[in-house]
Order: sequence, then structure tokens, then C-alpha cells
Amino acid sequence: MRKSVYCGNIKIGGGAPISIQSMTNVDSRDERGLLAQIDRLTAAGCEIIRIAVPDMEAAEVFGRMKKQVSVPLVADIHFDYRLAIAAIEQGADKIRINPGNIGSTERVRAVVTAAKERNVPIRIGVNSGSLEKDILEKNGGVTAEGLCESVLRNAALIEDMGYDNLVLSLKSSDVRMNYEAHKLVFEKTEHPIHIGITEAGTLKRGKVKSAVGIGALLLAGIGDTMRVSLTADPVEEVVYAREILESIGIRTPQIDLISCPTCGRTRVDLQSLAAQVEERLSEIAVLRPLKVAVMGCVVNGPGEARGADFGACGGDGKGVIFAKGQVIKTVNECDIVDALIDMIKKKASV
Repeated sequence: MRKSVYCGNIKIGGGAPISIQSMTNVDSRDERGLLAQIDRLTAAGCEIIRIAVPDMEAAEVFGRMKKQVSVPLVADIHFDYRLAIAAIEQGADKIRINPGNIGSTERVRAVVTAAKERNVPIRIGVNSGSLEKDILEKNGGVTAEGLCESVLRNAALIEDMGYDNLVLSLKSSDVRMNYEAHKLVFEKTEHPIHIGITEAGTLKRGKVKSAVGIGALLLAGIGDTMRVSLTADPVEEVVYAREILESIGIRTPQIDLISCPTCGRTRVDLQSLAAQVEERLSEIAVLRPLKVAVMGCVVNGPGEARGADFGACGGDGKGVIFAKGQVIKTVNECDIVDALIDMIKKKASV
């Protein structure tokens, strides 16, 4: 079993559930804006929130945030070791640094000493844009081997200072390189690993790269905590991270909506029907996890979706409502959504 650390009350590694992270993108000195965004992220299911700390004013605001929220907060530090120490003193649950850009060994040691005094875990974060010059020259550019060497070198530096309360992170925007680098590190260390695809892109493209990149790692058993990095509202990162975990089966969705891709037999606007059901389901609190199916063919729908708890099939002006593959009733097409939602509320909602 891998090593574990605690970020506030969240265990990372050691067989703990994979936690979902995100990062605020409002001005780190805007106390009101930060608090509002943290509240939204927490409501969406974010379990660890990272905040950039670019100066001492931001470090002080970070401390005030710690007193107002219960979710663990991570201070993201670059270049100035004094900011890392200040964030630790302000109560950071974890700090993220790249020892390579913090400066001299003595400056790194000062950060490690402060972290050790308060047992604050350190996330060593390297990415394809921050590799050391000697590693770049050795490998002829950015490579999976170079990413692995960098993160292990920096981990060893801190371990040699007598501290191993570490989380390792090595990210690339290249999905294949990202995967290969993580495989190398996973085989060579027992430290918990933070996974993701850095600079994945906009909501549309970033979702695809993250699903492939993060999904591949999770299926290989790699990853203890994760962030989906999108050029979008951070809440989208949290929602999509949970969707990835649910799709792989690592987390059980409260309501798993399945729908067929349609074919020549379809005689209903299935895209609209499925979208309406999805929206209405988001408003329902259920007693147990449910699978709900929306199918486009009355002939085959109930049979193909026999494993669903509840479902609906469209047809020529009509639709059937079914449960566990058994048709319960037939309704007019315009009543399909209401009939399905009403049945779910009566039989399975809180």
C-alpha cells in the first residue's frame, strides 16, 4: 500500500478514496471573491482547494480564508520561499512548490523546516514547462523520463532533509507523455501521486484530453488525488472530475443516465428527450444510486436497457415507461418526461 498524507481532514494515498481538487482563479487578494468561489466549489463537491499566493498580501488573505471555511486549502507557491513559509504560518493544509524554482538548497530547507514544525504536507509539482536545464539537455528536450527524473530528484532533496510528508505531481499537456511519465514514477516511489493533464485547454477540448489522460491513469491504478485543469469556471473542473470517476466506476453516481445513440428506427427527438430528463433528474434527491435509461425505440428499448432501474422509450407519438425491463405503462409522447420523473419520485426519491 502506498504512503499517505493528510491535507486537513482529507487522506491522500494509503488506499483512501481519490479526492477531487480545483484551484481558484479570482484575485488571491480579493477576500470576498475568494470566499464566494470557495463556497461554489465546495457546493459542487470539491474536496481540496488550491489558492495561488503571489505576495504577502495574498498570504494574509489566505490566512483569513482558513478561518472562514472548512474545506482544506493548499497554498500554491512559486519562486519566493518566504511566501511558502508565510502560508504555512497562516495555516495552510498543504503547500505546492517546485523546489527547482524556489532557489538555493538553504531556501528549500527553510520551507521544509517550517512544514516539518507543523506537519504540513508538501506537494512537489513539476511540469513540462519547468524542467531543470540539465535534465532538458540530457534528454534533448521534454520527455517522460525527464519529468520522472525531476520529480524524484526534488523528492530526494526534501527526503534528505528528514521530511517525507510529500505528494508528487508531474504533468504534461501531452497525454501520452503524461501517461508514460506517471508509469515511471509509480514504479519508483511509494509517495501519493496527484494526477491531471496540465493546460488541457478549453472546456470542449480540455474535457476530451482529461478524460483520456486521467482515465488511462486511473484504470492503471495510478493516482491518489486529481484535478481536471480547464480554461473555464473552476466549478466545471469539479463536475467533470466527478464524472470521470463515476464513468470508470471509482465513484458511484447517484443517478446514472444512459441513452442510446439513435438509429433509423428512432421516431422521437431523442436528443431533446434525454436532455430534458437529465435536467429534471438533477433536481431529484434519491434514496439509493439509480440507473435511468432513455431509449429511442419502443421495440428494443426496454430489453436493451433491462439493467436500468427506470426508463422511457419513445415511438410514433407514444412512449413507454418501464422498470427493470418491464413495461409499466404507455403514455403520449408529450407526457414521457413527466411520467418518468413522477415514477422515480414516487418509488425512489427522498
